[in-house]
Amino acid sequence: MLSEFNTVSYIALDIWYQLGEHLVFFVWLIPLVLMYEMPLMIIVVGGILRWYYSTFMIPPKTSLFKPKVTCVITCYAEGDAVKSTIDSFVEQTYDGEIEIIAVVDGAVQNADTYRVAMACAKACKTEKRKVIVLPKWQRGGRVSTLNAGLSMASGEIVINADADTSFDNDMVNQVVPYFEDPNVPALGGALRVRNINESIWTRMQSIEYLISMQGGKTGLAQWNFLNNISGAFGVFRREFLMQIGGWDTHTAEDLDLTVRIKQYFKRHPNWKIPFATLAIGHTDAPADLKTLVMQRLRWDGDLLFLYFRKHWPAFTPKLLGWGTFLFTLFYGFLQNVLMPFIIVLYGAGIILLYPWQFIASISAVIYSLYFGVLVFFYLLVLLAISERVKQDLRLALWLPLYPFYALFMRLVCLFALINELVRRSHEESSMAPWWVLKRGRKF
Repeated sequence: MLSEFNTVSYIALDIWYQLGEHLVFFVWLIPLVLMYEMPLMIIVVGGILRWYYSTFMIPPKTSLFKPKVTCVITCYAEGDAVKSTIDSFVEQTYDGEIEIIAVVDGAVQNADTYRVAMACAKACKTEKRKVIVLPKWQRGGRVSTLNAGLSMASGEIVINADADTSFDNDMVNQVVPYFEDPNVPALGGALRVRNINESIWTRMQSIEYLISMQGGKTGLAQWNFLNNISGAFGVFRREFLMQIGGWDTHTAEDLDLTVRIKQYFKRHPNWKIPFATLAIGHTDAPADLKTLVMQRLRWDGDLLFLYFRKHWPAFTPKLLGWGTFLFTLFYGFLQNVLMPFIIVLYGAGIILLYPWQFIASISAVIYSLYFGVLVFFYLLVLLAISERVKQDLRLALWLPLYPFYALFMRLVCLFALINELVRRSHEESSMAPWWVLKRGRKF
């Protein structure tokens, strides 16, 4: 009897010991998720609900503010796609004047793009619309293209767009009223994936754009925490943009400009950068794995360069203000730069320390938690934000694959960060020729 009792006790202690070892995992996992990710989720969800209430529950105000708008289109090797972009600006329902400047970078090498843009300029007969084609015979890169267009712009409001991006015809009507507030120097516009059905990768990016970009940026902007004004679709007050010197060289000019604008927040505490949720642009996402990975290597490597090299001295409450500083610290630095390292190291530790049965079970638990959160945000964005509900509903079939895509993107991000640390990869991935980068300041 005593022997049986000892055996049972031994088994019970062994089970308790194993549970104790496994509890170490949860002791680290729960604070990581609840104490770090949960505040961000609350901010985003609260912001989306706040946006929904102010947009649909409060009667809209009639605005008579109709300033001249300049649209600067960066053209390189898009060819016939330029026509869709120019036409989408010409066909805007906006009552005011719209000036469209198509800047062709390296017009000698990109004769087809230049020819298409010139044909669009000649064909434009619409009242209050003017198409100007500015050929840059010497290629200078994306930043010089934007600044060339800015130097010719005469509108009070400047919209920058890529030549492979087209827009809904009410886009200008959606963004202009924000600038009636003198405390708005710039705003971000919403982007959707145009080639959704081209591959599994475009479908994954469609979900990403819908939830993380359109939904996430809507929520963050309500608290003035918008993290980036997209380079494919940004809107600025021209006078302010010229005062700060326009776009800057090196790389990731969109995030760079956003960070520079935020450095005025302490001096101008009433300034804000809204997100025009219902101003929709459509862009072609990378359709194959290689192009997608190369794009994300550039994006993620540029992020580390800007945060830890170029703008590191500027990340202080004295410039950003305490709210922007703390949010950037936790959800700019830590989430985007340190989190990929934590995930990989933590995952590797679990694989090395635990048996495969536990790894399989905990992986299922993590997947279930992530998928549950994903479905929640998908439904929230679908019900509160989506202006194309039928199109977005078709993405539901692909949601079960998205957690694997998100994990893979984290691994790509980790490689990009290491590559930037070791090799300064932003100098290789920048969308500018070497002679432009050579003249830029080194960081």
